Amino acid sequence: MAEEINAFPQTLTIAGTDSGGGAGVMADIKTMQERHVFSAAVIVAVTAQNTLGVQDFSALSKKLIDEQFASVAGDLKIRACKTGMLADAEHVEIVVENLKKYDLGPLIVDPVMIAKGGAPLLADDAINVVKRDLLPLATVVTPNLPEAERLTEMTIKTNEDMQKAAKQLRATGAKNIMIKGGHGDTEKVTDYVLLADGKEFWLSSPRVDTVRTHGTGDTLSSAMTAEIAKGQDIESAIRVAKDFVEAAIRNTIQVGRGHGPLNHWAYGEEHAVK
Repeated sequence: MAEEINAFPQTLTIAGTDSGGGAGVMADIKTMQERHVFSAAVIVAVTAQNTLGVQDFSALSKKLIDEQFASVAGDLKIRACKTGMLADAEHVEIVVENLKKYDLGPLIVDPVMIAKGGAPLLADDAINVVKRDLLPLATVVTPNLPEAERLTEMTIKTNEDMQKAAKQLRATGAKNIMIKGGHGDTEKVTDYVLLADGKEFWLSSPRVDTVRTHGTGDTLSSAMTAEIAKGQDIESAIRVAKDFVEAAIRNTIQVGRGHGPLNHWAYGEEHAVK
């Protein structure tokens, strides 16, 4: 019997490009490939970017974004999707409109706001739109500490602050929350997870002394998306994604003169059958 059409797990990244190859759609597709799913993409914006920073970017037209969504939904069977860089309020709304129009599986929202080099990737006026319109659609939302502070309008310094912020984010309608602690200054990177059923837990890993962390958030959310597309439950997907990113940072590669990219094949090498 012929293999069923579209039986293979398929994912979708909805984000901006990174011409330097370390973040955005480029990191998403590399990660999803390593997690053994097929990745499609809807490009929202194109950046001129490298490890030193973002030199320029331009968001695409509504017509072209809509047509990308229609093309993907009209042929592929997307089992999970994620958002990354969405540029501004107008483009957040374009993406929300399409997410409501098509069945693209569970949604992981990586609320990208600032590039590693400090360049803004989400306009200030878009933050309220993300909270009001995008987060209620999210199966999982994965802000880092600065993003969580912007979304909740609170200062996050302690573990108790992270728990309080997660509850605020879940009040927006997002089902599962993962607040990442990579921007902290402790010896260990500690993330807080609050699941839809009320279960909560912490994930910790040693902090690696490196500047080669460009695309960390993209990689984490992409690994999570891939695991969900393969049928993993949310907690298992989060744990695998955390381990994947930890390996990708720990086993560094020397690329670029600034905030270098992760080693996206490190986890596979560590877990290969010898």
